[in-house]
Amino acid sequence: MPFFIFPIIFVLFLILVIILGINSSKIIGSSGEKKVNAIINSIGEDYILLPDLMIRNSRGATSQIDHVVLSEYGIFVIETKTYSGWIFGTENAENWKKITKRNRYSFRNPVKQNWGHVYALKEILKQFSSCKYYPIVVFAGTAELKDITSKVPVIYTDDLKSTIENYSSTKCLSKDEVLQIKDILESVRITDKDAEKEHVKVVQQQADERQLKIENLICPRCNGELKLRTGKYGKFYGCSNYPACKFTTPC
Repeated sequence: MPFFIFPIIFVLFLILVIILGINSSKIIGSSGEKKVNAIINSIGEDYILLPDLMIRNSRGATSQIDHVVLSEYGIFVIETKTYSGWIFGTENAENWKKITKRNRYSFRNPVKQNWGHVYALKEILKQFSSCKYYPIVVFAGTAELKDITSKVPVIYTDDLKSTIENYSSTKCLSKDEVLQIKDILESVRITDKDAEKEHVKVVQQQADERQLKIENLICPRCNGELKLRTGKYGKFYGCSNYPACKFTTPC
């Protein structure tokens, strides 16, 4: 092989590494969502899956929902996280923790994130007043859930099918209503790539602003002062306007 070929191969290798590095989190997340999609599709034809649904509310804000499952028993709204490490969190905390052997990370509370998706759906489907909504958070990676306190199910992928089936006891919608809901959601689904990029940008901007306030001990909900407190699970920061504001975040 000619000598000049080696630098070319090396440059191509570096480009490949950079590309994979940039998109690795997206690739991993996509694999987890595909696994959840397969589980949902295995439950039965009475459950209609709308994956990766982006919608816009009346205020112009967008919500990108990993999985919406329609059935006569109600609507299952599923948020999927593909993480590794130990996961700690409570339902009312602003952020949860992910701990690996090398690092500690904070990420947006997926329960609250998913409730936001439920509210967006309710606004669009307000004519279906009898419809029940079931938010579920699924961890599809190798993460181990530790000390999770939440009324909303926070589960592993292996528990998803049984969790949906456990909620499938009382019907609140007719078959025709389920199909109507499907048509409505498909009609308002945002498919524009620029809108998707803008959604990601806005979400990141909001996360940065929230984190900046927390670092400066300012409550991101009401702008009150965050004070160090001690609770059942150790030390944390809580809003000085409690109980009017119940914002908390880990130390």
